[in-house]
Amino acid sequence: MKKTIIITSLFLSLFSFAQESVEKESLLPLPKMSYLDSLKTTFVNHSTSNCIDERWISELASAELSENMFSDIVSFDIDSEVSYDLSSELLKKRLAKMDAKSPFNIEYHPALENTIKAFLKNRTKAFERLMAISEYYFPMFEEHLAKYNIPLELKYLAIVESALNPRAKSRVGASGLWQFMYPTGKQYNLEVSSYVDERYDPLKATEAACQYLSSLYGIFGDWSMVLAAYNCGPGNVSKAIRRSGGSQNYWNIRKNLPKETANYVPAFLATFYIYEFKKEHGIVPKKAPITYFETDTIMVKKQMSFKQISELLDIPMDQLEFLNPIYKLKVVPFEADEPHYLRLPKNKMGLFVSNEEKIYAYLNYLETDKEKTNYITSTSRDSVSSSTDSAYVSKPKFERKTHFHTIKSGESLGKIADKYNVSISELKKWNSIKGNTIQAGKKLKIYSDKKVIAKTESKSNNDGTYTVKSGDSLFSISKQFPGVSIDDIKKWNDISGDNIQPGMKLKING
Repeated sequence: MKKTIIITSLFLSLFSFAQESVEKESLLPLPKMSYLDSLKTTFVNHSTSNCIDERWISELASAELSENMFSDIVSFDIDSEVSYDLSSELLKKRLAKMDAKSPFNIEYHPALENTIKAFLKNRTKAFERLMAISEYYFPMFEEHLAKYNIPLELKYLAIVESALNPRAKSRVGASGLWQFMYPTGKQYNLEVSSYVDERYDPLKATEAACQYLSSLYGIFGDWSMVLAAYNCGPGNVSKAIRRSGGSQNYWNIRKNLPKETANYVPAFLATFYIYEFKKEHGIVPKKAPITYFETDTIMVKKQMSFKQISELLDIPMDQLEFLNPIYKLKVVPFEADEPHYLRLPKNKMGLFVSNEEKIYAYLNYLETDKEKTNYITSTSRDSVSSSTDSAYVSKPKFERKTHFHTIKSGESLGKIADKYNVSISELKKWNSIKGNTIQAGKKLKIYSDKKVIAKTESKSNNDGTYTVKSGDSLFSISKQFPGVSIDDIKKWNDISGDNIQPGMKLKING
């Protein structure tokens, strides 16, 4: 009995101590947050759908498929016989079925047979990937094609043009899903400026492509001729017709067309055939995890950078780059007389719309907090030049530093670029990377230009420390030290979260 009382008393005292500890802990002051973190805790969030998976973004923006398609069309000899198990008789029957339900003149030709066999022999995996990507784009293409009363089969044209890569750029400068050259893009109201290139905008470029295709059909009245003209220009097709004695049949004028165009229409028809008979050839399309209609646009009311949007909405930079390929400098500009739109996944659009006023208030705060230009008047110039502590004594000097990053499993170029505050294009250039595919375990070279601190400059950082000021965040501090990432600062200072307080001294070893 005595033993039981002792144990019970001990348990009660332990419980009382634990409760007291919790109460004391709850009275401890919470760490102060940066303005951005504090603002985000007040955001209203109406979630509607998932963000786009990072690996899917990489697939949608992959340059590999478009580069291979360009190479095939330019270099493939479609008049050379290809060995593949598909009889000519069976192919003729299938082409006749396609011809019966299509406004295109689809007839058997040995060059078409060679193209189909070459694609089936060498490109089945690529077509499985393309069929997944087409789930994202085809609904939007079909909507616009139907609006202009254009055959829906012309959606396959974007596969031949760009392999559905919105950032595709040919060796002659044609750009985007529909490969518009600069003059033709301007002719169909696609804006190209320092900030914007609307040839990369899927919606606007598709609208322009439909207008152009409709115009070409008004000239030639035959869809095969329209395809040829889309590739090499109506002037070249007209010359080929004249040189062929006035023939209006594509196969008869083909020998008088530029080589790329001579391969172009067969490539289109072969793509059409493979989509129609994919089951018969055992091609299983990969499944797209998101469709075009799970994104939405909003008109911006103030200039904003992708970096700012990324931080405010917790959306990866590579998603923003993929969904908004027209913004060349990763900045959505604002002009009172020229609306500009931001495209986001629907759940992030809900977050943006629900907190629009707070977002613009934060952008205004950043604007007012920005360092202003110091003007030197003639009366103050002498005193400035005589001051040994002045920032105007000499221009800041920089030294280039090289870092090496070992790629971890699941990392993308976008994630690594964000970590080191560099662009994806810089990473590719420094490491001679052509596509978007990287392998875990490989090392990436990363350069940074570090400011050399002169003796006359502020001594606050000479000792390798940084004193946190009001309004600072780990991100804003990392930006002040090129080559230093948020993860570096956390590691050097044994910080587990993102909270820092004014007055804290942070080690900066970069």
